[in-house]
Amino acid sequence: MDRIESADATTPAPPSHISGSHPLPLLDETIGRNLRRAVASFGDRDALVDRTGSGRRWSYAELDARTDALAAGLLNLGVEPGDRIGLWSPNSAEWVLTQYAAAKIGAILVNINPAYRSYELEYVLGHAGVRVLVAARTLRTTDAADMIAEVAPRCPSLRHTVIIGGEEWDGLLAGPDPRAVRRLAEIDAVLHPDDAINIQYTSGTTGLPKGATLTHRNILNNGFFTGELLEYTEADRVCLPVPFYHCFGMVMGTIAALSHGACVVIPGSFFEAAETLRAVEAERCTSLYGVPTMFIAELNHPDFDAYDLTSLRTGIMSGTPCPVEVMRQVVDRMHMSRVTICYGMTETSPVACQTRPDDSLERRVSTVGTAGPHVEIKIVDPETGQTVPRGRQGEFCTRGYSVMRGYWRQPDKTAESIDADGWMHTGDLAVMDEDGYVSITGRIKDMVIRGGENIYPREIEEFLHTHPDILDAQVVGVPDPYYGEELIAWIRLRDGARPIDAPALWAYCAGRLAHFKIPRYVAVVDSFPMTASGKVRKVELREQAALMLAERLGRAA
Repeated sequence: MDRIESADATTPAPPSHISGSHPLPLLDETIGRNLRRAVASFGDRDALVDRTGSGRRWSYAELDARTDALAAGLLNLGVEPGDRIGLWSPNSAEWVLTQYAAAKIGAILVNINPAYRSYELEYVLGHAGVRVLVAARTLRTTDAADMIAEVAPRCPSLRHTVIIGGEEWDGLLAGPDPRAVRRLAEIDAVLHPDDAINIQYTSGTTGLPKGATLTHRNILNNGFFTGELLEYTEADRVCLPVPFYHCFGMVMGTIAALSHGACVVIPGSFFEAAETLRAVEAERCTSLYGVPTMFIAELNHPDFDAYDLTSLRTGIMSGTPCPVEVMRQVVDRMHMSRVTICYGMTETSPVACQTRPDDSLERRVSTVGTAGPHVEIKIVDPETGQTVPRGRQGEFCTRGYSVMRGYWRQPDKTAESIDADGWMHTGDLAVMDEDGYVSITGRIKDMVIRGGENIYPREIEEFLHTHPDILDAQVVGVPDPYYGEELIAWIRLRDGARPIDAPALWAYCAGRLAHFKIPRYVAVVDSFPMTASGKVRKVELREQAALMLAERLGRAA
């Protein structure tokens, strides 16, 4: 990592441009070959523990054999390298089986959000040209088979639907015939690390989702080096309550663990705080993942103190910025002294920046770390594209092995995001400090302009977290006829907290925030609208706020 050794007041700040280094080179292999290497070293060790109901526990050798069987079964269905296999399921052992079986035959896994309904399901199946759909029987309270039957006639590429646990699923795992085994070996011999292996559709908070197309090289290396910075070994047991359909679960989670001989622990099909805490205790997990809202739910669980979490040492917090107090409790009360923060996006496989386990608490809450191994990052002026000096805000850009191949069947959208020099433009505003650590200050589209003042909600949200009665806060802009935009703070209160209205919040902020940064409006809620990957839907908060204010103005008139 580049560092500034010394500088005086007259020395110009160096550019916000840095490359991450690591003593190990990039892995030049496919996901299937990487798993075989792990099996050779750790065959008898636990690879996967599924606590979703069955209590299954597979060694590396057993996981490898089952993925071989499923891969051969998919070949017998007519799946060929490059064909798309849709996977519509919550977290389970079968999810991981399908992930690795698809990789072994060179099929492209299409992750489908379990929260999708018929319109979204039809769009993804049709847009990706899914040939085989592997689906859970139920998705919370939804009957998946009914929804599939509704949309299948309008998806001409779809040839087979396989319900996990059903007769056809069992048939795929019954045992490969010699011809399929030979075919599997032939395919393995010609697969290349740069082959596309995964399509992940963005959350679609604005417009239709786009399919980020990722290769073996993209996601295998991203998972492996994320695990390297977490100091994973075969002794680690990684608890994954985050969704597998997203990069957080299937790259930073399963691939990071399995590429190091560690064990993946699935605490439940969907996140539940108590299930997660029970899994950590029962399996003596050393690592735990989550977005800040998950850690908040765990820390505030009424039985939190009854669980023995002393086996934990590390983990990942990602998705949204971590409040200082939450991080402090994760370190102190959950024993995760070496927890790291990761930052990136689906299009970058996903991790571009990561804090290091020995970074200070302040650095882990005020930054998202520095460039990941073999990743290049820079901060540019959004208008000119020029790299800005360190300490100045601009748009975060990254390039290297981790940048996606492109958006599936959307070269125009790809060109809008990846420039001619290979830089992925994220749309995030960021500042790089003198040591190369990056702070995310907001989204270009989230910036609020109030009376000519540029306001970045992240700064205000961090301040509101210092209020003793506020559990979580989100700040967005709303239209205002005089200033152009005004601020509204959506807040969640701690249990037993005193009510907070706008005057009470103004009094707390007065003298501590510039007047134009103090939210004019306050809305107290029990929860925030979230994407299934755990990110707050600020677009929806803005829409709700605009409606609330319009109704208020209407009544006043």
